[in-house]
Amino acid sequence: MEIPVYLFTGFLEGGKTSFIREILSDENFTQDEKTLLLLCEQGIEELDEVFLKRFNTVAITIEDETNLTRTYCQLLTRQHRPDRVLIEYNGMWSTGTLDVAFPKEWQLYQVVNSVNAETFEMYVNNMGAKMLAHIGFADLVVFNRCTDATKEFIRSKNIRAMNPRATIFLEDNNGNSEDYAEGMPPPFDMDAPVIEISDLDYGLWYMDAMNDPAKYEGKTVKIKGMVFRGKNFPEDEFVPGRFGMVCCADDITFIGFICRSKTARSLRQESWVTVTAEVAVEYYPQYRGDGPVLYAVRIEPAEKPEEELVYFN
Repeated sequence: MEIPVYLFTGFLEGGKTSFIREILSDENFTQDEKTLLLLCEQGIEELDEVFLKRFNTVAITIEDETNLTRTYCQLLTRQHRPDRVLIEYNGMWSTGTLDVAFPKEWQLYQVVNSVNAETFEMYVNNMGAKMLAHIGFADLVVFNRCTDATKEFIRSKNIRAMNPRATIFLEDNNGNSEDYAEGMPPPFDMDAPVIEISDLDYGLWYMDAMNDPAKYEGKTVKIKGMVFRGKNFPEDEFVPGRFGMVCCADDITFIGFICRSKTARSLRQESWVTVTAEVAVEYYPQYRGDGPVLYAVRIEPAEKPEEELVYFN
């Protein structure tokens, strides 16, 4: 029988326990079923035994990452026979541990990343790679304890670029929440016959198109990118992309969208081109769903940008 797993990530005092408390208190979620809760770190807020018993939850503390093994998780499954598993994960542990720890019946349903807005800047400056890993792995990102000032700072870091697929909310101390994208102006003139993307705006365009591909469907865009063709690419496909850095040198990665052209095969790998293309929205495995696919109208040789690396903050 498949057992859904809900993973809660974030640093200490990030709000994971509070979020879990809200989830367990929701009768529509628990439905009188049994929950196995794995606690991988001890925060300031704790869930008492009365609360856990009330919502038919068994809490197990795992103090060391090496103890989180498939054998141990299988043992817990046999002992407690849960209908679901919630994991309050240690912010300093690698999520790669989970790949080998989950029994085959454990299926990861959702990853929720809780971020304390008051300490977000500190963690970005001192542990940027780990912060990126948390946000990049999540399906839902919740910044709690937000003020107007911290909301402005969070939006300045272009969180969407770290994870274009995640749902992101900003929540204040009163529990009021707003969508991360709320109030952000459209980045480009969507009514132009050809939406021209400058070298400096490539990262912003990539983020916006990945977040809301339908906005660009049927539009014509003009971009500059470096040619990449993978070994298994069809003859008519390539990616005109750029190397981008979200928060630190450790997370530099190649970003771009699939482009289809009859001349794709003849393009020289790592050469720079200017592509004018019509945008469609199609399913593509690398997107894990629907995303922008470019159909080239014109491909011209180009000089590389003055700054080859794309920055998101």
